[in-house]
Amino acid sequence: MTVRVERGISAPPEVVFNTAIDPRRTAYWLPEPLRDGERPATEITVDDLRARWHRDGSPAWSARLEVSPVDAGGASVRLELAADPPQRRLREIADESLASLARVVADNLTAG
Repeated sequence: MTVRVERGISAPPEVVFNTAIDPRRTAYWLPEPLRDGERPATEITVDDLRARWHRDGSPAWSARLEVSPVDAGGASVRLELAADPPQRRLREIADESLASLARVVADNLTAG
């Protein structure tokens, strides 16, 4: 099953992306099955403000994140999750993940 969700975040795209891929911060937003403790399980690719994580096993999980600029100066963030949970639950996980990422980005901007 695969779901795609999108959210706007009021921060520069590079800040959103760098926060999202920071290994010290992924534990705060990346779904638990894609983490190994406090770190991402496997980061496959990072390029052009796109990242992908994948975890083999049963069930297999993967996430694709793409961050792009919006005219108002913020960022549009798209997250695609693929896993076994029912579509409704997977959508909830994706929505919760992006809400958490928005909080982590806001905390990052406030701290620094």
